[in-house]
Amino acid sequence: MKAEKEHAKSAAVLLTKLWPGNTEEEMLECAAEYIGEAEKAAFLAREEGAFCGICLASLRHDYVEGTEGSPVGYLEGIYVEDAMRGLGVARALLGKAQEWAKEMGCREFASDCELDNTESLQFHLACGFEEANRIICFVKELD
Repeated sequence: MKAEKEHAKSAAVLLTKLWPGNTEEEMLECAAEYIGEAEKAAFLAREEGAFCGICLASLRHDYVEGTEGSPVGYLEGIYVEDAMRGLGVARALLGKAQEWAKEMGCREFASDCELDNTESLQFHLACGFEEANRIICFVKELD
């Protein structure tokens, strides 16, 4: 289901599990952004009355590695509770995000993961994504 304002707190709880280096307050702001902006969306999965998964998607207008058009639907993050993994919850959430992107005029959908995140890599490949490129990013502070 597409998340609405009343789901922001539940979304934030799941997002703190996806990105554990952030506080629930920070993730509440993140959830509100994805729920409230026209070019972003949050999708939630519920099982037996409890939310068990979240998917964040956005439209990207800048260049997205491996794509040809614009805008591109983009999977910004996806999380499913451990007990619900392997049951198709993440795939269903991804499907909702891809449907939303098509409704928003996208012809392509993209994503990324860290080079060492083999679980995410396997998920993406199993869901029909093709690897477009591998990169190492650098940063340097200027004096």
